Amino acid sequence: MKIYRVAMLGCRSRGTSAAQGYNAHPRTEVVGLCDLVQERVNTLGDELGVSARYDDLDKMIEETSPDIVVIPTGTEFHYPLLMRVLEHGVNVDVEKPICTDLVQADEVVAKAQEKGVRIAVHHQGRVGASMKAVWTAYQEGRIGELRYIQGSGKGYYAGYGLMNIGTHILNNFFKFAGHCRSVSAVGLTDGHPITPRDVVPSPSGMGTIACEQVTAALSFDNNVTADLLQHRFPVVDSAAYMLELYGTEGRLIWKSGSAWVLPQPHFLPDGERDRWEPLDLIYHEDFDPKGSAGETEFWFADDYVQALDEGRSHECSGDEALHVIEVLMGIFESAAYQKAVELPQDQRDHPLLRWRREHGLEEPESMPRGYGDWLKAEDERLGRATGG
Repeated sequence: MKIYRVAMLGCRSRGTSAAQGYNAHPRTEVVGLCDLVQERVNTLGDELGVSARYDDLDKMIEETSPDIVVIPTGTEFHYPLLMRVLEHGVNVDVEKPICTDLVQADEVVAKAQEKGVRIAVHHQGRVGASMKAVWTAYQEGRIGELRYIQGSGKGYYAGYGLMNIGTHILNNFFKFAGHCRSVSAVGLTDGHPITPRDVVPSPSGMGTIACEQVTAALSFDNNVTADLLQHRFPVVDSAAYMLELYGTEGRLIWKSGSAWVLPQPHFLPDGERDRWEPLDLIYHEDFDPKGSAGETEFWFADDYVQALDEGRSHECSGDEALHVIEVLMGIFESAAYQKAVELPQDQRDHPLLRWRREHGLEEPESMPRGYGDWLKAEDERLGRATGG
């Protein structure tokens, strides 16, 4: 069976995690590493035993002939790197979100179609062991007909949380409910509805954002609705990151690394009737829990192998990632204009920048890239003493 050749374009933490997943899979081989910082290339190369090390992506692609190029870089670099790699006619695996706005995402997806190659976007939780357990229970009919989903982030500043963890949550929504038809959102900053002056650059290079707190209502086909909660907490708390599915006969909870089922549709705290049951997580038969690879990274690599074998898109495809951006931009537009937004949008420019222009404002001034420093700067803008 074909062994797929993988080249890494970026060797920091996310690149290391992805590389470990591909290195562990029996059907993929990491054949090249590229980073502008030689120390990162050497550290990862020594760990994986990869001698082909570069600081020029074009040279790496030309000399290693990869089937997949992985792009685990900062979001602001996704668009130029994707367009450059896709010109080589090679499949890509890019860190989420695919791009910072719809104009960029549209061009990337169109370029992949032009070149006849696939895009996978690294929403690894959608294909991991806990999600497979939830999906299996759902497919078995253990909660009946799906009617409602709720998802929550980790407590980041909401606009940043949407572009970061929100991308994972939305991608998971799509697995169960299909694509979103409309969105209506309430967005607050400092306790008041956002104004054009609350539009700011995101930390971590994730484009333009707004909202310290967001509550978004989404509608899907088949009478399914969902709420997406992104609320800033005093301290970021990963325990808040979860997905809950409400069915006519029960409920399911997904969290990273765990899954649960409640064999009744409603919460009734009266002893025996209130029994959440843990689900057995589903691991790939070739996954080694004692190895360096994470199980979600292994499963993500496995789905790419199967997709390329079968001539189909990865479950976390470029089209799915493009729709994630449509929903995110819809949330920002709804919060700004205080109206429901139908999807997909005809206007593909960034709604928050459009909103500022309509009020005679230029693009917002730059802010620190690191999240901690960014929070301090934002709290200072809002007249607060310290970040949190």
